[in-house]
Amino acid sequence: MTLDAKDIARTVQTEDWKLRYYEAGFGHPVVLLHGSGPGATGWSNFAGNIEALAEHFHVYAVDMPGWGESDPATVDRLDHVRAAIQFLDALGIEKAAFVGNSMGGQTSLRLATEHPGRISHLVTMGPPVGRMPTLFGAGDGPSEGLKVLIQAYRDASPENMRRLVEIMVYDKARFATPELCQARSDAALARPDHLRNYVDGLPKGAPLPKWVKPELLPTIQVPTLLIHGRDDRVVSFETSLYLLANIPNSRLVVLNRCGHWAMIEHADEFNRLVADFIANN
Repeated sequence: MTLDAKDIARTVQTEDWKLRYYEAGFGHPVVLLHGSGPGATGWSNFAGNIEALAEHFHVYAVDMPGWGESDPATVDRLDHVRAAIQFLDALGIEKAAFVGNSMGGQTSLRLATEHPGRISHLVTMGPPVGRMPTLFGAGDGPSEGLKVLIQAYRDASPENMRRLVEIMVYDKARFATPELCQARSDAALARPDHLRNYVDGLPKGAPLPKWVKPELLPTIQVPTLLIHGRDDRVVSFETSLYLLANIPNSRLVVLNRCGHWAMIEHADEFNRLVADFIANN
């Protein structure tokens, strides 16, 4: 990897937010939306993808409000679809492909139902769909992975970050390194306002007070690629089976030996899949 975060970092002022984003490449716009973990940013989620995708497209990896170097956001102001549309407007982008992991996938699904004219392709990795009963998920509320994620927000120590990374991935030895866990802890603790807003907002639905309406999923007409780890302990792959059954122009790739971070654990395959899908659909 030759790209450096500092070299491609940008800031834009939208109608409501100052947003940090990472930009590279030329061609059709592709917006990458990260998940909700403490310390998550456009760069931390997609550092292994931006350069490869930028060989084909104009790539933007955004820190959403409440994460990274973007403005803080209390739960009453959290609407990532609105923030994404404002981001497009501020940069003069009429239509883009959206690639979203977890929370970012849910945002992309909502955007496809509420602003169909602004999205050309939809790619999701492990998105939650809503608070619906699941066949394989735990019956006592949040999944195992989400419980660990919430604990890491309450105490973003390196030890809790290790627990979080271990539950996010299949290959713990490779990815849950002391260096990564320390870096994630440092990034999270650098923004106590983000941590506080997340924890305070949990009783009111943070980080997703607004969800896609399941009855609108069949209205999504854009080409849709669903990627999910078979070993995802945060959002079960049955969620993507549900999406596959309800989004007409969709296809699903389930990856064995893969947890919640498909774009990190299987970066090369992910990059090939996404580049080919956007270029040829």
